[in-house]
This record gives sequence, C-alpha cells and structure tokens, in this order.
Amino acid sequence: MLKLHVVIASVRPGRMGLPVGTWFHAFAEKHGQFEVKLVDLAEVNLPFLDEPKHPRLAEYTKPHTKAWSATISAADAFVFVVPEYNHGAPPSLLNAIDFLFNEWLYKPCAFVSYGGPAMGARSVGMMKQKAVALKMMPMFESVGIPFIIKSVQNGVFQPNEQNEKAATAMLDELHRWADALKVLRAT
Repeated sequence: MLKLHVVIASVRPGRMGLPVGTWFHAFAEKHGQFEVKLVDLAEVNLPFLDEPKHPRLAEYTKPHTKAWSATISAADAFVFVVPEYNHGAPPSLLNAIDFLFNEWLYKPCAFVSYGGPAMGARSVGMMKQKAVALKMMPMFESVGIPFIIKSVQNGVFQPNEQNEKAATAMLDELHRWADALKVLRAT
C-alpha cells in the first residue's frame, strides 16, 4: 500500500492546523487507498537549516536531519496542511522542505489550506512553485477552508460536505499520481 504523510505545517501556539490536520488524517485513513501517517512539524521541531553541506549531497551531519530524511524518504505522497502567513507559506514548512532534496523527488503532493476569505490560496501557490523545483507533482485538486475560525469548535474541525467532496477528489488523484510515479522513485 502506498504511504501518505499528512504534514501539519504551522507550529505556533493556538494554530488551527492541528484540528484540520487531525481531521484530514482520519479522513484519509477512511478513504482507504493509503497507509497514512500524521507528521506534525511542531513535534519534528527542526532548527533553522543548520547542515554545512547542500541537501542535494545528502551528507547529513545532524541527528535531526537524519531523522527527518528517514521520515520523508518513507513516504510516497504528501498532503501539506497549510495556513497563510502574510500572503505566503509558513516559514516552518519552507525550512522543513529546504532541509532535504533527494527525498522529495518524484513524489506527488496536495494541499489542505485554511485561513480567512482567501483560504490560504497564496500559501498553496507559493508551495507549488517550491514543489515543482523539487521535481514533485503538485495536484490541482485541493481542499480550501475559508474563515477557519468558524469551522473549529472546542479544538475540533467541523468539515462540511464540500470539504469532504474536495478531500475525496484530491486523495483519488493523489493516489493515481503516487502509483504512476513509483517507477521514477525506484530509480
């Protein structure tokens, strides 16, 4: 079975990414096409990029980088749960992406974004550029959640029918690409 990592990008206290990521992780497990793992960047706790050599060389010297490399290497696909910070992606996610290179290659990714009226769309646009530079395949299908504060009650995200339909379409497409790209990941 293909392995999907759901990555919660926000690390700040009071973040909405945890309830959204927890919901999506459970939803993806019910979907049944992936073995799903939740990866919370707050728990990964990477420092600002501190490796002396370029990530393309994969000559890591720090235990946290080696652990992060193993986590990302194990996945066939990713869903990034992202907010929008000042019209862009959260620095915690940009830093986590930049720690590695080869581990991201030929893996599809998709986005569950949230925020105000823009739903985190500018963050997703920024991350798609980053994904393409790493030879990842970003999906067109996504889940966008506007006015997130209205959808989280007592720390639990309350999805609506539109969220669930979008999540299903996104997971179906992500599975197609993860399966199709296996050949490239094997070489």
